[in-house]
Amino acid sequence: MQNSIQVTGLHKSYKQLQVLKGVDFEVEKGSIFALLGSNGAGKTTVVKILTTLLKQDSGTATVNGFDVASKPENVRQVISLTGQFAAVDEILTGRENLIMIAKLRYLKNPRQVADDLLNRFGLTDAADRRASTYSGGMRRRLDIALSLVGKPQIIFLDEPTTGLDPEARLEVWKIVKELAGGGTTVLLTTQYLEEAEQLADRIAILHEGRIIASGTLSDLKKRFPSAKVEYVEKQPTLEEIFLAIIGKKEAK
Repeated sequence: MQNSIQVTGLHKSYKQLQVLKGVDFEVEKGSIFALLGSNGAGKTTVVKILTTLLKQDSGTATVNGFDVASKPENVRQVISLTGQFAAVDEILTGRENLIMIAKLRYLKNPRQVADDLLNRFGLTDAADRRASTYSGGMRRRLDIALSLVGKPQIIFLDEPTTGLDPEARLEVWKIVKELAGGGTTVLLTTQYLEEAEQLADRIAILHEGRIIASGTLSDLKKRFPSAKVEYVEKQPTLEEIFLAIIGKKEAK
């Protein structure tokens, strides 16, 4: 299957701090890829490089076949990014936010584009309210809707459910699954192990600047020691696998 993202030997340092130490991974077209890691592991740095917001020190990265360093404009035309915090204009209404982005992307019929996305994300009833009145879940839904204006082929979600309550988190999970189901490639970073377990087709664990394990959930389970039980073999959770791979014992 064709890869939407290819990363090879990515290095990045901030002064004396080496954040990425040779990162390699690939993301298949139309799949959900989770970059899993603790705070400070380098997840956001990887996303910034792939979305042309930051230049790597060495290594290569291509998005939709375009090199992020030499052809950033081509990359930007096919991607969208939703950061850790909702980037909506709270003075504007939900509809006005969407219309503004549609106009900035030079789309025809920006009002129709806005109406379609408001309907898709269940925001029609709140369309003419200021975004400042939205709940955290509604604001995140609007943020993702803004990312989809222009139908990007690849979307980056940097810790998309940070700070959301469980109900809002489930809403975002549903949206992510729908995106991939429609053919969009999704790369998400998360520190929520359950999130990666529920959403991802493939998972890569980034630890201290390196990918130390990658594969499907089934692949990662094979790296976890077999449970020794008398009657029923207990299947390890992704949390147990993660802690075992990075060499930490689960807190009791």
